[in-house]
Amino acid sequence: MALKDITLGQYFPGHSPVHRLDPRTKLLAVVLYIVALFLAQWFVSYAVMFLVLAGSIAISGVPVKSILRGMKPVVFIVVFTALLNLFYTGGDTVLVRFWIFTITLEGVFRAFFMVVRILMLISGTFLLTYTTSPILLTDG
Repeated sequence: MALKDITLGQYFPGHSPVHRLDPRTKLLAVVLYIVALFLAQWFVSYAVMFLVLAGSIAISGVPVKSILRGMKPVVFIVVFTALLNLFYTGGDTVLVRFWIFTITLEGVFRAFFMVVRILMLISGTFLLTYTTSPILLTDG
């Protein structure tokens, strides 16, 4: 992975409605988005949060490829978190048991939702930094 592949915090100039928003508004929106992500409990709430994120990305004009490319550095953390949630979440519905590991249905759901939450959280914060120059972000 070359240094040029890491787009964390990179600003993409543009004239979209998201780019033109006041930085304080964007910061507040991202904070509310993060709080809503942590309050989300089931498929419907995550679907709503995904639609909000997808709509914001579409309106911003930031290429989805750039957001996905920015995820490369966090793949290890996401996989590690998923494995921890998968193997160490107890529950009544045991799917697989081998050696000292037990995979439960509850663990599968928890791992899935944790991965989705982390990826959506990172994507939302990327959108903030991609659409706001560092100077404006600091001023906000």
